[in-house]
Amino acid sequence: MKKKQGPQVPVFKPLIEKSEISAAVESLELGWLGMGSYVKDFETALTRVCDFSLEENRHIVAVSTGHAALHLALLMIGVSSGDEVITPSFNNAADFQAIRACGAEPVFVDIKEDTLCIDVDKVEELITNKTKCIVCMDYDIFLCDHNALQAISKKYNIPVLHDAAHSFGSYYNGRPIGNQHEYTMFSFDPVKAITCIDGGAIVVKGMENIKRLQAMRLIGMTQPVEQMYNNSRAWTYDIEELGFRYHMANLHAAIGLSQISKLDKIRSSRQASCKKYYEELSSITWLEAPKGDFDEVNPFLYYIRVLDGRRDKLREHMKLQGVDTGIHWQAGHNFTYFKDCRRGSLFVTEKIVDQILSLPLHSYMSDEDQFRVIQSIATF
Repeated sequence: MKKKQGPQVPVFKPLIEKSEISAAVESLELGWLGMGSYVKDFETALTRVCDFSLEENRHIVAVSTGHAALHLALLMIGVSSGDEVITPSFNNAADFQAIRACGAEPVFVDIKEDTLCIDVDKVEELITNKTKCIVCMDYDIFLCDHNALQAISKKYNIPVLHDAAHSFGSYYNGRPIGNQHEYTMFSFDPVKAITCIDGGAIVVKGMENIKRLQAMRLIGMTQPVEQMYNNSRAWTYDIEELGFRYHMANLHAAIGLSQISKLDKIRSSRQASCKKYYEELSSITWLEAPKGDFDEVNPFLYYIRVLDGRRDKLREHMKLQGVDTGIHWQAGHNFTYFKDCRRGSLFVTEKIVDQILSLPLHSYMSDEDQFRVIQSIATF
């Protein structure tokens, strides 16, 4: 077997250019390291990307992480002790932990085999009088069936929390992601297509909800956000409910602003890489390479399904060829902390978790790096 050649091709590679470094330096030189003017500008930039119509009265609040966004959104919905939240078992652990942090229990639903997103047809059978919320997550190059989820939400009067950690900058039926449900969260952590180093955001309707979220992210303090957005703070304020230290820092927002200015190029470069993966890998008989609507999404990752129990051996082979891979994800119902949670049939989930393999995907990915990834698979 050949030894690996050249530097390792990582699964994730953040796009850090001179503009991000300059933005970081400028924010540090400003001397206001907490939540300030850059956070306001970042929220404004997010609003432009999401293109909210004025009549819907949608707004965005930036927070420290995607997990913080999940937690606060669930609290805004009113999820608490004794409640249940339906979520795919094939999901990030942050969603499960946010549900438990509210005192509620996850209820695990299966996924659709063609998209690996929530199987809407299996949601209704899990709804009870304890169901407080449904969490749906877009996955890699695929988006959920949001129209069907909207219908279930309306039928049962159960809000949907849209986990759009993978899909910021994507479009569903021609509308930007963030417009599909009453609550949406974004993640801008170190490995996302758009990064703030770490960060998240929540989309909600109504100024009353915005005011509440702005206090909740700042350990409950109700000081005027306009003052903090001018790099200042108030010394008198009230605390009306539980809050958390979930606000975004100026430094992170400054980097996020630089990233958003390149969104179109980032999106198109990642789309091109996903198309190349599909073109080169779809003819291999012992794996499945998905073909999504690449032109509508801002891909976070590209995955393959490795058949016949070969995944782990393929990972070892690729590692020796200098290519890292990832597994997104382990099933939630297999974790010790969540193994006793209620669940439906998870037939697809059980199959997928033993096959799934994330390939390296970078913004502005070089032809050489992508060729090495493809060759490491083709030579297996």
